[in-house]
Formats: sequence, structure tokens, C-alpha cells
Amino acid sequence: MAAADIAGLTIAEVREKIAAWAGDHPGWAELEKDRRVGVRKLVVERRRREARQQLERERQVKMLHFEKRHWDQGASRVAGVDEAGRGCLAGPVVAAAVVLPPDCAIVGLDDSKKLSPSRRAALYEQILTGALGVGVGQVEAAEIDRLNILQASLKAMRMALNALDTAPDRVLIDGHMTAQSPYSEQAIVDGDARSLSIAAASIVAKVRRDRLMCDYADRYPEYGFASHKGYGSSEHLAALSAHGPCALHRRSFGPVAELVAEPRSELYASFAEGL
Repeated sequence: MAAADIAGLTIAEVREKIAAWAGDHPGWAELEKDRRVGVRKLVVERRRREARQQLERERQVKMLHFEKRHWDQGASRVAGVDEAGRGCLAGPVVAAAVVLPPDCAIVGLDDSKKLSPSRRAALYEQILTGALGVGVGQVEAAEIDRLNILQASLKAMRMALNALDTAPDRVLIDGHMTAQSPYSEQAIVDGDARSLSIAAASIVAKVRRDRLMCDYADRYPEYGFASHKGYGSSEHLAALSAHGPCALHRRSFGPVAELVAEPRSELYASFAEGL
């Protein structure tokens, strides 16, 4: 594009024209010399955006390090596994298993905790359509109380793996422990920030559980599950104190356990005072 051609365009028209330009388009050199500050700003914005995109590509390549090692060894289906809701006072623990293709084109996958709800929701849909496989498992509050939260989380992970249409060749799991599944497993500390497959699983587990808790909010409106999703927020603790626990609450967890504990008898109180 010649300088004369640029000079005859408004800034809005320039913005529209350069939208389809590649980074090596010869017209960029002319835009950088334009006398209008607004046009030169368009160049700066584009360069910054390209730099961010390049950093994102490099980050995602780095986050495929564990998967690539297994792919290079002949494992074509590497599943990432993560859970959501482990520290909640109410609701299930939900786990997801996601198998990504080597040419994964989903941009922005990251630890679900680093993403906004709207970004998680958008990525969730892309994962469902772009992954080779997605499996979800959940363990309810009553079973969490019976097993303990660690064993319940591991069970949810095994359920998620079993829910995959095709069995994985390798399994990458967030945390210190493996799920004790029949598959070859590798535990990765901070895996949701280091493995793209685990990051995808963290998003699926989080979105599925959050939506489930929003559904429960209609059934138990007094607890505010739609806002805190079962975590021990001040709002949730106040509702627990006012209404007591419901069927979704984990009775083995501290604040809930204190509410459902049997009151001490007067005889015990007198005995305790004498100790």
C-alpha cells in the first residue's frame, strides 16, 4: 500500500483494511511513517497483540511437554485429570479426564482458577468439540463423608477415566498422588499450570461442578450456592448457622460437623468442669 493510498483513508478505514494483513505485509512500513498519531497507534496495538499471541503459543507448547514425551514414546491417547470442589463444605467432588490431540488448536487453556467464569465457559465448549475424549465423574457428599475427601477425589478421577469412550494409554494427574487406576499414571505437582491436558480437565471439572451447584441453588435457595458454589464463604457460613445443613452438606467437614454434633449432656458438662 502506497503512502498516498493510506493518506486518503480515515483511521477507521485503515483499521478495517489492516485486519486481514499478515505480520510481514509491506504496508506496515508505510503505516509506521504516517503523520497521524491514530494510525501509528494501530501499528503499535497490532505489534503488541502479535507479541502476546506469540507468548501464548510458546506457553502452550511448553505446557505440552509431558504429553509430548508420551506421544514420542508411542502413546497416542494421553489423558489429563483434575478435580474441582475438594475443599467445599457442600456438594460433590467432580473430576474430569481430557484427551487432547497433538495438534490441539484451543487457545488460552490454563489452570481454571486463573480464568474468569465467562472464559472458562467458552473454553469448556471448545474442549468438548476439540478433544479426542472427555470423561466426568462425581462423588456425592454422603460418600465423601464415608470415604474421606482424598479417597472420594481419587474415586471421582477413576470414574472420569472410565467414562472416556476409549481407554487412555497414559494418564497425567494433578497433585502428589495417582488415582490408582488400571492405567499408566504420572502425578504432576501444579499440573493444572504445567500440563495442557490437565488444564483442560480442570476447566471441565470446574464448569460442570459450578453449573451443578447453580442448579442446586434452585432447590436450596436459602444457602446461596449459585454465588459461592459450596465453599466456606461468610455468606455460606451464615446460612449454615441460620438454617442448619441440607442434604448436600458434608457432615464430616469442620463447620458442618460442629452443627450436627450431639450436644453434651448436663452430666458430662458437670464432669468436665471438675477435670
